[in-house]
Amino acid sequence: MNAQQADATSGIGPVAGADGLVSFDRDRLHAGIADPEMDSMRILSETAMKFPEAMSFSSGAPHDGNHDLSKLSYYIDRYIKHLEERGVPQQRITRLMFQYGPVSGFIQDEVARMLKHDENIGVAPEAIMITHGFQEATLVALRGLFASSDDVLLTVSPAYVGIRGAARMLDIPIKGITEGPDGIDPEDVAAAARAVRAEGKRPVAVYLVPDFSNPSGTVLPLEARRRLLEVAAEEDLVILEDNPYGLFSRDGEKMPTLKSLDEHRRVIYLGSFAKSAFPGARLGYLIADQDVTGAGGTTRTLAQELSKAKAMYTVGSSSLSQAVIGGILVDHDYDLISPTRELAAVYLERLETTLEALAEHFPPARYAEHGVRWNTPRGGFFVVVEVGFEADLAAMERSARDYGVSWAPMSMFYVEGGGGRALRLGVSNLKPEDIRTGIARLARFISETPRDRG
Repeated sequence: MNAQQADATSGIGPVAGADGLVSFDRDRLHAGIADPEMDSMRILSETAMKFPEAMSFSSGAPHDGNHDLSKLSYYIDRYIKHLEERGVPQQRITRLMFQYGPVSGFIQDEVARMLKHDENIGVAPEAIMITHGFQEATLVALRGLFASSDDVLLTVSPAYVGIRGAARMLDIPIKGITEGPDGIDPEDVAAAARAVRAEGKRPVAVYLVPDFSNPSGTVLPLEARRRLLEVAAEEDLVILEDNPYGLFSRDGEKMPTLKSLDEHRRVIYLGSFAKSAFPGARLGYLIADQDVTGAGGTTRTLAQELSKAKAMYTVGSSSLSQAVIGGILVDHDYDLISPTRELAAVYLERLETTLEALAEHFPPARYAEHGVRWNTPRGGFFVVVEVGFEADLAAMERSARDYGVSWAPMSMFYVEGGGGRALRLGVSNLKPEDIRTGIARLARFISETPRDRG
């Protein structure tokens, strides 16, 4: 029996048919590829393309209206001028723009200054890695932290699908911790860590979005943030803090990040410029300022050690993307809070329009009649609507096809089941008049869908 026949018999690997063409059994591919739950974001995207006339609340895409094509070259030129002012030789600048760059990036100094100004996070540039957005930062962090098949990731549930997908692709087991109206409860984190240990496994880290969480919009209160840091120390956990929406709070309501409160380096911070500066740059960053001691007593930051993983994933981040972001930071004197105030106002207007439209079509005083309610986030991109029927992908497609409005099923964000009768509305990239039209269509869809009394 040859190798190909053996593979066909055992059900692994490619199989050549009678025509000589190779095919695969999907169930024999990696679980992260074969798992239908990993396909939900693609389905949402394809539904939007399939029904282009539908008002799409399916995604959390940033606002389109603040982009200026002329600014692309301006910010690159601004960053090059910044390098020249620092005395960087022309030959090195040319190489930086056109050649492969350093694995961990070259705008760490500028990002460090921004973090100190905007978030009161004081870290050295060598504790920062520039990444291809949040997703690569997460893959790199998880790959470095999780060394054994017995290592478990704790995560808030519901959670952004990117954290689940990253863990699934790396074969990292997850334990979900269901959040309440104010986000994850630190005592639930402690209980989950102990439950994992009772199973003979090791809880390594806990993931959450403390500010305007995706998908639920919750904000972790200040005392809960402090208590979570205490729990992390007591249970020997690392905190993975994801903060894409923190700049978009109301004036005077911005909360300190966990990283800014972190006195013992328990927090690895995952940041992104996609929402605040330039979505198309696909640029994020990872802060890992923990010391790593190697052979001979040498010490480097965890970010520097994790660069080995980044080198194997992507080699390095785009030089032009870094130059654009670097130019934005320099041009705004390392302050992203001030220039995003107008953008924050846009998002808050859209959020308030959504809440007002929902209340118009489903008056809270008549809940017993219509069975619809929703949360009221103070900011962020998302609203969660509870309905009286199974709001799954099939229902979403029917909504898009027959009623001209799409959304995301909440069930796709839960780690261990839940959210079957709820949907997420992404309101960040719809104009107020389109939001009102979309909510009217959604109201008709909900009203004409039979409620499941079971």
